[in-house]
Amino acid sequence: MRYLHTMVRVTDLDQALDFYVNKFGLVETRRIENEKGRFTLVFLAAPDDLAEAEAGGSRGRPTLELTYNWDPETYTGGRNFGHLAYEVDDIYATCDKLMKAGVTINRPPRDGNMAFVRSPDNISIELLQKGDPKPPAEPWASMPNTGAW
Repeated sequence: MRYLHTMVRVTDLDQALDFYVNKFGLVETRRIENEKGRFTLVFLAAPDDLAEAEAGGSRGRPTLELTYNWDPETYTGGRNFGHLAYEVDDIYATCDKLMKAGVTINRPPRDGNMAFVRSPDNISIELLQKGDPKPPAEPWASMPNTGAW
């Protein structure tokens, strides 16, 4: 058995790609437009997983699959999904980049190890520091939580 992907439904594909690609840094590896089914699938990989995802052919892994249904739907229960998790080289730099791009840091990395943000579709995303936690640093150490994560 091996892990392939996680699928999340998005309500605005352009907004989702702006978040996941432009702000968060994932890379699009594949796209499927299905006119009969009236949906678009976009597969994204983390930069460090890109070679493996592209080598996997039609089942490239590990990826995040964004599903955009062309007919409007209302999705609820994003918190019930749980969360996605990504390891980052520098949690402080990553959170700073996201914050400067207008992304709310819901759970700041006060411990130098873990933070949470949310996508435009309310998917909770955990960021974990690669290797050992960084020493606590400001402004993160004293920053309060914002909203739910």
